[in-house]
Amino acid sequence: MPPHETRLTVLISGNGSNLQALIDAIAAGSLPHTTIVRVISNRKSAHGLVRAERAGIPTGVHTLLPYKKAHPSPSASHAAPPMTTAATTSAAPNPSSSGPASPAARMAYDEALVQLVRADRPTLVFMAGFMHIVSSSFLSPLRLADPPVPCLNLHPALPGAYVGADGIGDAWRRFQEGTLEGGKTGVMVHEVVEEVDRGEAVVVREIEMRMGEGREEFEKRVHAIEHEVVVEAVKEAARRWRTGG
Repeated sequence: MPPHETRLTVLISGNGSNLQALIDAIAAGSLPHTTIVRVISNRKSAHGLVRAERAGIPTGVHTLLPYKKAHPSPSASHAAPPMTTAATTSAAPNPSSSGPASPAARMAYDEALVQLVRADRPTLVFMAGFMHIVSSSFLSPLRLADPPVPCLNLHPALPGAYVGADGIGDAWRRFQEGTLEGGKTGVMVHEVVEEVDRGEAVVVREIEMRMGEGREEFEKRVHAIEHEVVVEAVKEAARRWRTGG
């Protein structure tokens, strides 16, 4: 491995526009000594996998469903079988494939995921729209690696603000209601910890709200800023890794 090379594993779930921003930055020389060693998605249909394949980046798919089937939640495994008729039998849902995953399923999934990630010897893991909340079963092996492997997440909110999947929508709705403090929101990349969206921020960018701006227009503006922030965050993480700070 060349000195100070950043070996990046990117975890995705959807379109992969932030992944594309990283791919483009590497191609343009804006992220020197950086290689995306693999893109892993928890959804087979994620368009980000296509983006990675077009760029010649190895990909992987790691879905939760097999683990939900192997470790059904108590409510699913003890539920009474649904009544069926000739018209409904073929459409009857499998209890193990619907509803939330059991703690045992999530633990087994995370343990397998971190093994997949570590097999490529990354120096940095980046969650770019990865719609799965990881547990200590995933994070601890990265922390205990020698050297430790940082794990970062992109979140469209300011530190301590909106938690979860719809930070953009939460900010826009509160601005319309006149309850958004300071009339601003933001985008951050933070270290991933067990508490959702509460890890130390690596990069933060504030975004001023605009009167009369529709939600779709606002989302486009936020996404454009995200594309800049993910590149900045990888640069900062690489700097910290090189200097130990």
